[in-house]
Amino acid sequence: MGELALLIPLAPFILGGFALWMRHQSKLAEMQMRNTAESAAQYASRNQELEDRVRVLERIVTDKGYDVATQIEALRDARRTEALIDTREPEVRS
Repeated sequence: MGELALLIPLAPFILGGFALWMRHQSKLAEMQMRNTAESAAQYASRNQELEDRVRVLERIVTDKGYDVATQIEALRDARRTEALIDTREPEVRS
């Protein structure tokens, strides 16, 4: 019983410390919530940018101009192959 009697005068200090700790925890939770909300907004913005870029790429790929560009590249590759064969033919004949 004597030990409990010693805690009674300390009760205001213990409760005051607990109140300070609770206020600190509340501020930490508020800061974390604000940070989380900002991160979510940034992710949403970035996601929208990526969706817009994908739409542009889809338009490019489905556009006839892309097909023409692909055909031009195929012709260039064919010419390179023919040129390579022409340069190697004398070696094969020897």
